[in-house]
Amino acid sequence: MATLRRAMTAVPLPTDPELAAPPPGWVPCARAVLPDPGATEALARALAPRLAPGDTLLLQGQLGAGKSHFARALVRALIGPGGETAEVPSPTFTLVQVYDTPAGEVWHADLYRLSDPQEAVELGLDAAMEDAICLVEWPDRIAPDWPAGAVSLRLAAMPGAPDARALTLVAPPGSDLATRVAAAMEGR
Repeated sequence: MATLRRAMTAVPLPTDPELAAPPPGWVPCARAVLPDPGATEALARALAPRLAPGDTLLLQGQLGAGKSHFARALVRALIGPGGETAEVPSPTFTLVQVYDTPAGEVWHADLYRLSDPQEAVELGLDAAMEDAICLVEWPDRIAPDWPAGAVSLRLAAMPGAPDARALTLVAPPGSDLATRVAAAMEGR
């Protein structure tokens, strides 16, 4: 599926001045190379059964890095049988799309158009993070107030490989969610 490098503090955090730095204490936990969109989808399918209500994935990356592709594949996997053909539109203009799945409610949010972190509260996103599985694109708009139980998945295009993406998992030390995400990245 993906090549993985894992070590709680040995994985360097890719620098990107346009992306919010993680909160103090958060560390890079694992890194995977996703050679093509199929590998991104396979990771989403491997991760889906490991998620539960209250889990929040903060999806970071530049435009075109694959945040929406990953989120769409994850929502389809969470829907279950028949989900691979489900319409999963981008929430770029609606800001939030909500899905009922066997795993519970899934919120897919795109915060790109927010101008103030308070707008995320007005959307109900803070409450959803407690009761639903949340996939949040452009969490930089609410930084540095990321939920303590969340993890960040940083996606970046790889030079010389137009379809490949580097994915870095960043989380607070001891995060149960990070352990589950890393296990999916390792394919176990």
